[in-house]
Amino acid sequence: MTVRYRGTYTVKPETATWVGHLPLSELDQIGTITHVPNIYIFRPPPEWLHPVDAIFGTLRGSLSRVLVPFYPLAGRLRWLDGGRLRLDCNAMGVWFIEAESDGELNDLGDFCPRPEFEQIVPSVDYTMPIHELPPLLVQVTKFKCGGLALSASISHAVADGPSAAHFMTEWARLARGEPLGIEPYYDRKVLWVGEDPTGPLLPPPNLEHSEFDHPPLLIGHTSDLEQRKKKTTMVMLKLTKTQVETLKNAANKDRAGHHPRPYTRYETMSAHIWRCACKARKHKPEQPTTLCICVDARSRLRPSLKPGYFGNATFDVAAAGTSGELASSPLGCTSSKIREAIETVTHDHVRSAIEHIRRQPDLTMFQDLHALGSTQGLFYGNPNLGVVSWLTLLVYGLDFGWGREIHMGPGNHDFDGDCLVLPSLEEEGGLVVAVGLKIAHMEDFKKFFYEDIVD
Repeated sequence: MTVRYRGTYTVKPETATWVGHLPLSELDQIGTITHVPNIYIFRPPPEWLHPVDAIFGTLRGSLSRVLVPFYPLAGRLRWLDGGRLRLDCNAMGVWFIEAESDGELNDLGDFCPRPEFEQIVPSVDYTMPIHELPPLLVQVTKFKCGGLALSASISHAVADGPSAAHFMTEWARLARGEPLGIEPYYDRKVLWVGEDPTGPLLPPPNLEHSEFDHPPLLIGHTSDLEQRKKKTTMVMLKLTKTQVETLKNAANKDRAGHHPRPYTRYETMSAHIWRCACKARKHKPEQPTTLCICVDARSRLRPSLKPGYFGNATFDVAAAGTSGELASSPLGCTSSKIREAIETVTHDHVRSAIEHIRRQPDLTMFQDLHALGSTQGLFYGNPNLGVVSWLTLLVYGLDFGWGREIHMGPGNHDFDGDCLVLPSLEEEGGLVVAVGLKIAHMEDFKKFFYEDIVD
């Protein structure tokens, strides 16, 4: 498949926007701070494909309009001391790349990210100074068959998953000629732990935060550098509604009495993925392992964050165990570990964590910098992993005027142990699990993933 780049444009907000420094919260500056690419695949009707520039023009024009309310995406990040970042809202614009391919959508198979995706996903050159890189890059690629790939790479330091989904939804609304649905809300003071908007000044609780500890290493290793160097691959594994229900039934059959509420799809699926990864990686029974769980704190804070809060309000916690324990215990026991970790994310826990981050002289060790070529920062590769849920995000139904997508998923997945759970587009109640693992472990993982779905 060959891709020809027609041009790269800088798209700026259509009208003047606020100019100044937008403070970033502590949650904006930890974890993944590089760009996260997502990809949407469409089959527009013929009338949208002629003239050839119709779709490109629609997207560029509506992008310029949506950048007015979402003006931080048209700004630039800047490094400060101690690994901290500042967002300059200066309307410098985003990059919009137009491309055409002589290939067809069928060449992309099941749309699982593979080397060919590098041509249809915006390339981010991290050798450039960060203040020259836009927080948003978009690439639109038209295929010979008439199909269309729209990929958006958004800086995770500016927006988390719910915020990115909000932006894409509003962009599509404006492209269809509709008004904005939910205004973005940027006031970071709601995440400032020095004051509680509902009452008098209170010191944040001083709680333990094991989620910020360096995850365990493989037994016999003194660093994770060797693991970081090994090549990874990715698969998109589909589960039918029946298979999902079978796993849920198996987990809840063994549910402990102190968990009266049934385990969710996410808790069950994460437990299943964690166990399969331990077995596929051939860990020793005594191998410590952690599962990183991303929890949306918006509704867990008091008061809840306003609808449209734009930034990072997701919070990582970790469940821990040993590989032998996970592999030999019922699925419900592993699900219980995940439930307990999620339930630690309370208002007080988040406030305490923000204060813990604020006190750090250097945030580098709390950041995922692998895309920048760094060997520092948190690492959730072997023997650990992370499972992110998109089950509650509005990731489907994106319509710019020519119909909804036929596929939506991650644009790349080059990190060992990075897993993503999405709802199925093919069957209500089904799931799609995107899994990134070392090449040496993937075939065994797929084998266990399906064979271990038993009542």
